[in-house]
Amino acid sequence: MAANSKSNQLTLSLFFIYLVVLFWIIVLKMSVRFTYMGQQRSMNLIPYNQPLMLNGKADFGEILLNALVFVPMGVYVAILFKKWSVIKSILFFSLSSLVLESIQYITALGAFDITDIINNTIGGTFGLFLFKIFEKLIGNSQKAQKIVNIVALLATMAFISLFLYLKVNKLLMFRR
Repeated sequence: MAANSKSNQLTLSLFFIYLVVLFWIIVLKMSVRFTYMGQQRSMNLIPYNQPLMLNGKADFGEILLNALVFVPMGVYVAILFKKWSVIKSILFFSLSSLVLESIQYITALGAFDITDIINNTIGGTFGLFLFKIFEKLIGNSQKAQKIVNIVALLATMAFISLFLYLKVNKLLMFRR
């Protein structure tokens, strides 16, 4: 098996893990409970009409986080789908976000918000260009991919470790 093929398999595996985590973050709200089911559904079709309010002020952190959560998708798309045009990639980010927002609405696990779709698309596009710039700086596509794989693998292991730590602590806390 060629080295590049192994690198592509690792990238694809990390992308799949990212998609599972993305679904868990966006749709399941980082929970495994389904107590949200049956809540009243809501939909916002006016961009930036209802920014999340926190203590009477607009929470721009929510807007930023919606963009940041899609940055890895842009990086993975740049690596795995090199032949896609920028427009096709942006459509992929938009459609992915649309699917996630629709699932939230259909299952009543969250609101459908056009602002989230816009911000997710911006984040994916930023990640796409971030990798393209990084690739040019490194001067070698395969080397850039290997660096991204190492960083993504470390981040994935850190995330899983943190998740397990928090879950174990939560279980231990309820035993007291």
